Amino acid sequence: PGTVVMGYGIIKASGKKLTVVAAGILKLNSDDEHYDRLKLIFETMLTLIDAHHPDELAIEEPFFGKNVQSMLKLGRAQGVAMAAALYRQIPVFGYTPRKVKQSITGNGNADKDQVWKMLQLTLNIEKKPIYFDATDALAVALCHFYQSNSPLAIKGKALKGWGDFIAKNEDRIRK
Repeated sequence: PGTVVMGYGIIKASGKKLTVVAAGILKLNSDDEHYDRLKLIFETMLTLIDAHHPDELAIEEPFFGKNVQSMLKLGRAQGVAMAAALYRQIPVFGYTPRKVKQSITGNGNADKDQVWKMLQLTLNIEKKPIYFDATDALAVALCHFYQSNSPLAIKGKALKGWGDFIAKNEDRIRK
């Protein structure tokens, strides 16, 4: 979530079938006080949670930037979004922008248009949104689906690799 435009995306997984439930943006007034925008982010998150009853929240983790003030504001926005989910007893998972791009396109350096095109194919989305913030949010949701359904993920905890998986699942290995 940003402090001027916050994207959100909600997907439903029925087995391996994925459906977009909702995607959009919250456009905040940059002239409003920062704390008022944070309050609106919190309230909007609660409204989305109460309307759609998600099981989990996935959020893009902050990346390192040169402007400390921008990073602080972004961190606050992410914090209130996470607090809203935790307030409703929803577990939170975070992914770096590189991990999201890698999960969606196979390339951690993919641009937003490449991510959009893969989302379009994977989630059968017809219309390109005006803001990439909504597609970014869908990408994080899809990344979380992929990561939590990976054979390397056990009870939400990623393993260190196939060697770690084999060591912890010897009963599943044929010799």
